[in-house]
Amino acid sequence: MNTPSSSRWAEHVGSRVVIRFRDGEGVRDVLGELLAADEHTLRVQGRRGPVEVRLGSVVAGKPVPPKATRPAPPHLALSVADLELVMAKHWQAAEQDWLGGWLLRASGGYTGRANSVLPVGEPGMPLDVALTEVEDWYTERGLRPRASLPEPRPNDLDGEQLLAAAAVFEGAGWEEITPTSVLTAPVAELRGLQARLGGRPLPEDLEITLADEPDPVWIEQYRYRGQAVPEHGIRLLTSAPRQVFASVKTSAGELVGLGRGSLAEGWSGLTAMKVLPQWRRQGLSLALIGAVAEWSWQHGAMSMYLQVEAGNEPALASYAKAGFVFHHRYRYLAG
Repeated sequence: MNTPSSSRWAEHVGSRVVIRFRDGEGVRDVLGELLAADEHTLRVQGRRGPVEVRLGSVVAGKPVPPKATRPAPPHLALSVADLELVMAKHWQAAEQDWLGGWLLRASGGYTGRANSVLPVGEPGMPLDVALTEVEDWYTERGLRPRASLPEPRPNDLDGEQLLAAAAVFEGAGWEEITPTSVLTAPVAELRGLQARLGGRPLPEDLEITLADEPDPVWIEQYRYRGQAVPEHGIRLLTSAPRQVFASVKTSAGELVGLGRGSLAEGWSGLTAMKVLPQWRRQGLSLALIGAVAEWSWQHGAMSMYLQVEAGNEPALASYAKAGFVFHHRYRYLAG
């Protein structure tokens, strides 16, 4: 198990973690939600109640995914609601509020994920009242109200709640925007992707580099629906507990491909994938996925997700070839 530094434990409060530590009885493990973390102590909700762990006694520890809700490989075992909450930790809005179990997010209008309500729990009030609260919250911030509505999978326990929430926004006449598919894959199978698929190595004058922060060239090349990254967008790109920025550059320093990996809740996320048109069909996308997967594996992630527009058939086919499979779909509705 990898062990986060003391400064990083606070980033995982609210997450499910496993911690191995020493006490008077020897070496013990505790698994559960991290309730609190400071420079001296970690507090974990164990099976029999809260457990306090001295930071100096920690042998190893890491965030782990939420508990599986169905018998399936790890990348398919989470419910739709649980995976949606995991993904929200990878792309955290500048402003976030909870309306019961609904997550309100705002980031100056940049990206749908960071400027929409995620209604995957009970709001703690009648649904029509919750709808009005959502509309008022976004109106106060000068934003058009928007909801990200996941579609349940058959036999998921959260299906009834997801459908009821969606019906409220549909009944209010909100406009549908951009259906999106969520794909997942085992990280172990994505490592060394080019070699596994029989692809040739990158051309000799190309190199993949990984960095903790996006450099100005990376920021300049990345576009969200054709939109340049605003200043507050850089905060979004670096909002996960940990992320990596992959670049494919020529020997002359020209950036020809890029991608972002992120880590949260024991999962890896893949976003911001781009290869310049003149460099496509040379294995750069596979190389980028493989590089992010290797980084994810080294940091303990077993599963990876990505999001792609449901109608983007070339991208869906490419990701399917790499080993990704369909998990669920969500759609945006705007008021």
